[in-house]
Amino acid sequence: MDRTDDSFEIKAGTGGDVAGMFAEFSTAFEEFKRTNNQRLGEIEKRGSADGLLEGKLDRLNAVLDGQKSAMDRALADKSRPLLDGKSGGHGGEYKDAFSAYVKRGEEKALSVGVNADGGFVVPAETETEITRMLTSVSPIRAIAGVRQVSGSVYKRAISLTGPATGWVGETAARPTTNSQTLGELNYPTMELYAMPAATSAFLDDAAVDVGQWIADEVNAAFAAQETTAFVSGDGVNKPKGFLASTTVAEASWSWGNLGYVATGAAGALPTTSASDVLIDLVYALKAGYRQNANWVMNRKTQGSLRKLKDADGNYLWQPAASADGKARFMGFELVEAEDMPNIGASSLSVAFGDFKRGYLIVDRQGVSVLRDPFSSKPYVLFYTTKRVGGGVADFDAIKLLKFAAS
Repeated sequence: MDRTDDSFEIKAGTGGDVAGMFAEFSTAFEEFKRTNNQRLGEIEKRGSADGLLEGKLDRLNAVLDGQKSAMDRALADKSRPLLDGKSGGHGGEYKDAFSAYVKRGEEKALSVGVNADGGFVVPAETETEITRMLTSVSPIRAIAGVRQVSGSVYKRAISLTGPATGWVGETAARPTTNSQTLGELNYPTMELYAMPAATSAFLDDAAVDVGQWIADEVNAAFAAQETTAFVSGDGVNKPKGFLASTTVAEASWSWGNLGYVATGAAGALPTTSASDVLIDLVYALKAGYRQNANWVMNRKTQGSLRKLKDADGNYLWQPAASADGKARFMGFELVEAEDMPNIGASSLSVAFGDFKRGYLIVDRQGVSVLRDPFSSKPYVLFYTTKRVGGGVADFDAIKLLKFAAS
């Protein structure tokens, strides 16, 4: 038994062919199901499961998470396009000028590419690559609504109630009806920065694609900061995350709040019929939102829910049908966001909703880079900035699961 576990653990950490990795993932999940079925059988017979069995299940859970992460990294590397300089608003001449600026600090006479504070605006193809990579790395950006704006604040009008209507006879009088109620949501863009460093020798290497290098370095720095802000940011010098919204029990929901369904147990799912509260959460969402809904939770929470079955003995969590697909839970796609809180007393560890309509990310057009060869010799620093905002767009499109008695 232990030998099987070890073989799974070794393969979870190895790279290689994505199809082969997916086959290993599927095999590990089958072993997970067999082990969990054995655990549930012991609980039903004796009231508890053997500790060794529980330990094996935890290891298999970790293996599944590791294998999925390895597949995600392999797919990201495989799908990353090369920057060839043939696309973009300013063409190859501007990309060459940008390259000369990054490598040697030469500012050629292309004023369209020089921002008011000094430095260069990143070529369009590099900027697009950074945004695309952020989409693939940041799980919230991949499912949320995204707008590009040219100003510092994006304002959006929203109809809270429609105009009043009524039935009338053919010749009856038409009294004036109440007008619709409008509201406005504001999304200020906040500055996000990264400062990758390189030696002059690295930049002088003719083989270096500086656009790709900046995209890679900035992507790693931006993605982690963005995801945290979109989930739990307080709105001060950063986007406001959806978990920072005021939350109320779903029965008391009103616009401006996110509704939650309580599990009925502090820091845990109910001991019996645990899936019932998850069904309640699904149907707290209106039908129009459920069509495009996603689950959002972190790895540990997913590991707990992976053990659940329905009344017919079918697992509620199902692996992706292909290596580049997403796992599904109760028939809806599951997105893993590590910034979601772990299960604990009164934690909001599970979100379910149509994030495309429920959360809006606002990108101000343009990514800028300022070359600094003086502050940290012998390194050249590249102060790279973009402006990003975000916040809840539709308070009825996202529901939360609260691990609390009420």
